[in-house]
Amino acid sequence: MSTKQIAIPKDFILGAAASAWQTEGWSGKKAGQDSWLDLWYKNDRHVWHNGYGPAVATDFINRYREDVALMKQAGLTHYRTSINWSRFLTDYENATVDEEYAAYYDALFDEMHRQGIEPMICLEHYELPGVLLETYGGWGSKHVVELFVRYAEKVFERYHTKVTHWFSFNEPIVVQTRVYLDALRWPYEQNTSTWMQWNHHKVLATAKVVKLFREKGYRGSVGCILNPEVTYPRSRASHDVLAAEMYDLFYNRVFLDPLVHGHYPQALFTLLEQHQVSWDYTPEELALIADNTVDELGINLYYPHRVKAPSRAWHPETPFHPAYYYEPFELPGRRMNKSRGWEIYPRIIYDMAMRIKNDYRNIRWFVAESGMGVENEAQFRNRDGIIEDNYRIDFISEHLYYTLLAREEGANCHGYMLWAFTDNVSPMNAFKNRYGLIEIDLEDNRARRAKKSATWFRQLRDARVLTLCIDDEWK
Repeated sequence: MSTKQIAIPKDFILGAAASAWQTEGWSGKKAGQDSWLDLWYKNDRHVWHNGYGPAVATDFINRYREDVALMKQAGLTHYRTSINWSRFLTDYENATVDEEYAAYYDALFDEMHRQGIEPMICLEHYELPGVLLETYGGWGSKHVVELFVRYAEKVFERYHTKVTHWFSFNEPIVVQTRVYLDALRWPYEQNTSTWMQWNHHKVLATAKVVKLFREKGYRGSVGCILNPEVTYPRSRASHDVLAAEMYDLFYNRVFLDPLVHGHYPQALFTLLEQHQVSWDYTPEELALIADNTVDELGINLYYPHRVKAPSRAWHPETPFHPAYYYEPFELPGRRMNKSRGWEIYPRIIYDMAMRIKNDYRNIRWFVAESGMGVENEAQFRNRDGIIEDNYRIDFISEHLYYTLLAREEGANCHGYMLWAFTDNVSPMNAFKNRYGLIEIDLEDNRARRAKKSATWFRQLRDARVLTLCIDDEWK
């Protein structure tokens, strides 16, 4: 074992993230304000672990002052969350603001600033209004794109003096991939053309929001939070390398290229046409995307993705799916988070950083989510009632180390944010896997208790030096 130290620059973000729907709960929600997630939960509650969903969540909407105080105690410099589009408006067509819900955000932002914590806000974190899904088909509709811009205009108008870090979406590829590509979530419809249409309209919506923000002359920046999966081929053989390139094209470059470079990869057009995947776009839309690229990116990174060339022919009656070009590959001996079923490979952050540096004009970016979800954390509670989550401290240390190392080597990375600040609800898994610096006790009125990692994170923020032990000895 060897001990390493690496400095944390003074302007480097050490924060944590969450979302509106995963924390706030339904307190004060009015009839007609269901999001897609609310409808999924109401229609499909049995798939949510132990029946927990967004109805109460962590009750942040009523306990935000308590939680902001805990943010300060844990040493957060920034906190990223979302505004719930489905609750911010009472009339989506005319963009009529729900003043009660909007006032809650006024108070939240004021409290965060009072405690010295900078807000970073997503306009949509899966919170598409349910009525827009049922009426127009959600992001399959160009009208919904325009409604989103009207919503963004109201949000910017109200909060532009309180928030300067804005993001159009968190993980814009996820909902349509789970619903329309893989058919794993409500309302379960496999339709690859719909999947691509949603992708395009979210890219278009981002460009329109960037354009609006700049035309209004607001102070700050507009970006997008993406979840590109760092993809490694099974081997150096050309067929495995091609499989990784194809995975990267369909799941990563489909957003990275237009948001940063202003255009989709030509290979994407070619392959979608080859496989009869139809999606509606215009030259005017492509021009608008080209002229309104984002200011920065947030990148969510949890685990590597490994693929190999397909070993079987695609069934001729199965609709096209990007898996036509790849199969998952499980690396023997890989280090695992057994609770989540994910491989732990901290180098993904360094490799992504170098890719952004070399292939994406070294755009300003930060790690927007990185964390470790563990089941049954109560088994690690000590005599004083504190969860000793040394595994989380180790996970953060290793991933932060590679983030800082990449920065020292020229990556334009300016922060590392944890998922999550508190334990919170996740899609389907609910509270099964705990990610937080702060425990949420479901058996005690959702009482908050700082874990060992919260104290460690505060010390890290104050010292501005990361010290970690690395197993690098020949044994």
